[in-house]
Amino acid sequence: MLRSLFLAAAGSARLERLVESAPVSRGIVQRFVAGRSADEVLRVSRDLADDGMTVSLDHLGGDTRTVEQAVATRDEYLAVLGRLRDLALTPAVEVSVKLSALGQSIDEKLAYEHARAVCAAAAEAGTTVTLDAEDHSTTDATLETLAGLRKDFPSTGAALQAHLRRTEGDCRELATAGSRVRLCKGAYSEPESVAFPSALDVDKSFVRCLNILMSGEGYPMVATHDPRLIAIAEDRARWFDRSSGEYEFQLLYGVRPEEQARLAASGHTVRVYLPYGEQWYGYLMRRLAERPANVGVLARAVTSKK
Repeated sequence: MLRSLFLAAAGSARLERLVESAPVSRGIVQRFVAGRSADEVLRVSRDLADDGMTVSLDHLGGDTRTVEQAVATRDEYLAVLGRLRDLALTPAVEVSVKLSALGQSIDEKLAYEHARAVCAAAAEAGTTVTLDAEDHSTTDATLETLAGLRKDFPSTGAALQAHLRRTEGDCRELATAGSRVRLCKGAYSEPESVAFPSALDVDKSFVRCLNILMSGEGYPMVATHDPRLIAIAEDRARWFDRSSGEYEFQLLYGVRPEEQARLAASGHTVRVYLPYGEQWYGYLMRRLAERPANVGVLARAVTSKK
């Protein structure tokens, strides 16, 4: 029920204004969103890189409804990639891209061309791109786009969601040499016909998918804050004799920073998912919907660094 409430809240402009105006809410937003401008997110990226972290930048620009909005999102990525290159922040910093923000719902070919331009700019800057996962209705189109992009940009990463029933099969298809795959639980409301309804079933799916990726020839990117799943991933990496450069952990900016530091100090590659931009509200609500326990996580994070 909480999940449905948060997903409904993500689309409420009135509630967004209320949240933004509350002093406590502003503190939470500042903790979990790296800023509204490229200048702000680049400063945070530099700090994280200096602390030994790697980074994935996500420009928060969903709900693209016009070609002009899609072009603006593309241009934002091109500009920030140029600045990453000039600041020598690559390859430590890559970018994450939602195809919906590049116009997927308007014209799939348009979104592909925009994604291709971003991948070309990333390659020129000395880094790469990961395609974010969205709701299940876009999965086939996103994976088709991925296949097309990988012909010229083979390091392009894919994000897969363990809560979808199809994901084990997708993991088997993508667990190939050089294939970068981010495995997360999933943050979208989906019908039971395509997604596991219970948190326990999602966790079990995550572990099955993790085993497929760790035993394959690709590069697993383990995106979770769940202590038990992190411990399982550490065990699986040892079991499959993977070195620290053959997989990575990914955690959200502002969530469990001490765990991020612990993992990095233990020799793991840790990538911080770093969102920025004006459209922070929907992002924050989806993080709460992804796991209602995150309400407590976010509340504690305001006063704790654990």
